[in-house]
Amino acid sequence: MIKTLAKSIREFKLPTILTLIFISGEVFIEVLIPTITADLINIVKNGADLDQVMHTGLVLVAMAMVSLCCGGLAGFTCAKASAGFARNLRRDIFVRVQDFSFENIDKFSTASLVTRMTTDVSNVQMAFMMVIRTAIRSPLMFIFSIIAAYRMAGALAMTFVIVVPVLIGGLLIIARHAMPAFRAVFRKYDRMNESIEENVRAMRVVKGFAREDYEKQKFNNASHDICKDFTKAERMVALNNPLMQLCVYFNMVFVLLVGARIIINSGGTVIDVGQIQAMLTYGMQILMSLMMISMIYVMLTMSIESMRRIYEVLREDSSLTNPPQPVEEVKDGSIDFENVSFKYSKKAAKNALEGIDLHIPSGSTVGILGGTGVGKSSLVQLIPRLYDVTEGRVKVGGVDVRDYDMEVLRNAVAVVLQKNELFSGTIKDNLRWGNPEATDEDLTEACRLAQADEFIRSFPDGYDSWIEQGGTNVSGGQKQRLCIARALLKKPKILILDDSTSAVDTKTDALIRAGFRSYIPETTKIIIAQRVASVEDADLILVMDNGRIAAMGDHAQLMAGSEIYREIYEQQTKGGDSHEE
Repeated sequence: MIKTLAKSIREFKLPTILTLIFISGEVFIEVLIPTITADLINIVKNGADLDQVMHTGLVLVAMAMVSLCCGGLAGFTCAKASAGFARNLRRDIFVRVQDFSFENIDKFSTASLVTRMTTDVSNVQMAFMMVIRTAIRSPLMFIFSIIAAYRMAGALAMTFVIVVPVLIGGLLIIARHAMPAFRAVFRKYDRMNESIEENVRAMRVVKGFAREDYEKQKFNNASHDICKDFTKAERMVALNNPLMQLCVYFNMVFVLLVGARIIINSGGTVIDVGQIQAMLTYGMQILMSLMMISMIYVMLTMSIESMRRIYEVLREDSSLTNPPQPVEEVKDGSIDFENVSFKYSKKAAKNALEGIDLHIPSGSTVGILGGTGVGKSSLVQLIPRLYDVTEGRVKVGGVDVRDYDMEVLRNAVAVVLQKNELFSGTIKDNLRWGNPEATDEDLTEACRLAQADEFIRSFPDGYDSWIEQGGTNVSGGQKQRLCIARALLKKPKILILDDSTSAVDTKTDALIRAGFRSYIPETTKIIIAQRVASVEDADLILVMDNGRIAAMGDHAQLMAGSEIYREIYEQQTKGGDSHEE
């Protein structure tokens, strides 16, 4: 795990190494300063002349300045290294997620991925900063101070034999009780973020059912749960301070009492006042080092959970990969399903599709009808290889989709999903997702065919009008038509509309289909719809039921031979049709 995360350091290895060097220099000088200070106190006590005092004082000033420079440089390089590491880590996660198949994405919730790229990366960044700075400084300070204290005061340094084990034991007990609460927090962050995301996305539903108070209470419960765990952990960690104070004051009392006794008994020949002052300083350095080591331990323990969650994403390999020598060209839009069965998970008890045999000639129009959950969307998602078949094979242009370069295949297939997505930006920006090189004339033509040009021109800024995130400032029908225009700009060999005209009236729907026939006659068009009127003029209509093709043929053939199709047709022609919002 550490090896995988460390790969994100990359170009920031130099500032990382420089931080370690500067910190080591700072610590070394800080440990020497009390020794020089002790000598200065002793020579002043013994009546040294001013020149000697000035010389020692200047040495101390120079050492303090060098220590300050080392600390400042370490802070600069540490900040650069940790911020760069976090940037690379976020980018690596994002790039990995972009390569995921739908099957991989199904393993992680959106809220969990957001938490991993924000809160978890911040925790790992903080841990990295502490490792290259504090985690080096504190152990070095502890070791150097212990050595310097024993060299200077000998028996007086025995105070650390008492104080250090007490402090270490107390800190370990505190950390042991605080860690479970810290670990639990991150899983609860996912649930809270999921609640926020769900609420924002479904805001219209929440307000439509007047469930604001319920959602507020749900969020408050999640937030209170996190607060409770953090409070419990912080309450334990807060005991660090009184324990530290106890050890500091014990050390001061011990050094002053025992040190004074030694001075009096030896007449200052064993140790002197300067050594006592230095021992107090070394005691503070040693205890503060232990305190910081305990805080590092707490932070690293918290961060290990974040590291593990990030590692889960980084080690996840896409379930869909290119073959060793992929086919780089899609010849035409013909589609073949050969004894295809499919299920979303290996653990699933039932197939979503079963026994699908189908041939669709290039350039034809195919309609797909059926109730909710019968496998219509599952069927078309296999064509651009958003999922791989469980059994059988799917061929496009006479070639198994698994033999294509995935980018080549997906560039040849345009999909307008059932759930349309627009991105924050202008209408032009959104349309050019279909073709970044499209001219303004291309945009206008595609929108005219998708019956979107008229309403776009009614906006004050026309094609430069701003679309809010998710397309919340346009209606459902307008959003669908913009997505269809975006797909048309690809000029694909296969166009799939997954219930993508459900929010437009029948007249507009008919005009859009007429535009398809004139603009992309050689493109294979697959239309999933709930309305028979949307597909009755198709060359081939599939009626799906329970993951199988229950019937297929043109409108007349199905009216004569399919009870399901005839029942749908009669219900819709008697019940009227829906209109755009």
